[in-house]
Amino acid sequence: MIPPVAAPAFLAQAGWGDAAILPLACDASFRRYFRVVRSDGQAVLMDAPPPQEDPRPFIAIAERLRQDGFAAPRILARDLERGLVLIEDFGDLRVKEHLDVHPGDELPVYTRAVDLLAELHRLPPADLPPYNRAVYQRETGLLTEYYCPAVGLSVDVDAYVGAWDQVLPLVEQSVSAPVTVLRDYHAENIMLIDDPTSHGLGLLDFQDALVGHPAYDLVSLLQDARRDVPLAVEAAMLDHYRAIASPPSDFDAAYAVLGAQRNAKIIGIFTRLWKRDGKPRYLSYLPRMWGLLERDLAHPALAPVASWFAQNIPAEKRHRALEAHALA
Repeated sequence: MIPPVAAPAFLAQAGWGDAAILPLACDASFRRYFRVVRSDGQAVLMDAPPPQEDPRPFIAIAERLRQDGFAAPRILARDLERGLVLIEDFGDLRVKEHLDVHPGDELPVYTRAVDLLAELHRLPPADLPPYNRAVYQRETGLLTEYYCPAVGLSVDVDAYVGAWDQVLPLVEQSVSAPVTVLRDYHAENIMLIDDPTSHGLGLLDFQDALVGHPAYDLVSLLQDARRDVPLAVEAAMLDHYRAIASPPSDFDAAYAVLGAQRNAKIIGIFTRLWKRDGKPRYLSYLPRMWGLLERDLAHPALAPVASWFAQNIPAEKRHRALEAHALA
């Protein structure tokens, strides 16, 4: 977490030349974040180094979200050539850490997060590419591309694609009104802030947003890869969303399909982060991901995909199989 060489000059040009640059966080991509602190305030420096990263989608979506009344970080300065962006600092109170200490706040905090989604879904979607069959299939393919070889499995990839082709039409047919899908809307990307106009929630990590089904961000929130959301909370929040958004009758089936799709994708991504990027800490999340995936696969709408998993990935190759394989 050494600041990029160009950071001091960039900050000086932005009027922050006297600020200290402190390490803040890395994420699952090549992006890094630093806190920039001076006597009269602080901000966050995003380092999104080209060619691996492009900060323009983050900037565009942040500005659109702010235009729609949501609390995305204000863009204070930018250097697109070097991938440097100075943004508003929402502080340190992430939903995940707050709920770790105050689990009794789960229902009110998650209710606010669902209210925000319902409000977003009532607005026209942003001008973004569609979250369509090709994207869904590319993402689910990460499981067969990375996870299966990592645990020593040779699987029927064509049948896997075919199984998803049988269930994804349900999602496509049920999305009568496409919405902006933030895609990583979960407890580590939502900040608790003092701003009642935006439900008191600050939004982060939305640069991969697309236009798609309203159930996707609910899955991201309620089937969280990084924290256990109690089943009772998930059920209560789905009931709450139904009450305030009146989704179509096949919404629950679409939620299960998108849950399975997202969780299969994440199993592949977390395996890739270990194998390709040298980030073994993501292996610890895989038992949770397998539990969520298997729960989604139990829905009748997922029968073809569930059958493929039963035939291709035996029980002993799931849950903690990759951790054991990594330690072998």
